[in-house]
Amino acid sequence: MPDTDRGPEPVRIGIVSISDRASSGVYQDQGLPALQAWLSDALRNPIEFVPRLIPDDQAGISQSLIELVDTAGCDLVLTTGGTGPAPRDVTPEATLAVADRVMPGFGEQMRQISLHFVPTAILSRQVAVIRGQALIINLPGQPKAIAETLAGHANASGIFAAVPYCIDLLGGPYLETRDEVCKAFRPKSAQRPPAA
Repeated sequence: MPDTDRGPEPVRIGIVSISDRASSGVYQDQGLPALQAWLSDALRNPIEFVPRLIPDDQAGISQSLIELVDTAGCDLVLTTGGTGPAPRDVTPEATLAVADRVMPGFGEQMRQISLHFVPTAILSRQVAVIRGQALIINLPGQPKAIAETLAGHANASGIFAAVPYCIDLLGGPYLETRDEVCKAFRPKSAQRPPAA
């Protein structure tokens, strides 16, 4: 039985911004601050962020994902950038290369959400995978699109509502969300009383 008197469990989250230009200092990266801000607002858990700002290099992306899961022990890894059809957009390939299992529903839902805003969402190739006991999700590159896909809108559920239960099933920490930002969905049998 978990000890709910100590507050929500801590979680370690890898956040990865993938951009040739931002990683070389051509412009200021917006992906890492956007991911950190949204997750800090959405989760009640104490979060240790493990950030990476890296170029669009398939081998380098795969190596970063392996390190974040296998060495740093991240329970969740979110990437941003490199998911379009351009030749340098190799994030999905790099992610699939390190996968134990693929979770296609996340990519399908992200494209459905984004199609409510832009017709070019159909060009997105985001994937989500499981490596070991961690969930890795490719998100869009723009901060506005990151928030939209995580939180959803009136016509489409955001993907983050399913993330806490997925982490439960993988044996990770019990993620508690702030309902006003994103209400996690769990079957009644998997719900715990809120931690103090």
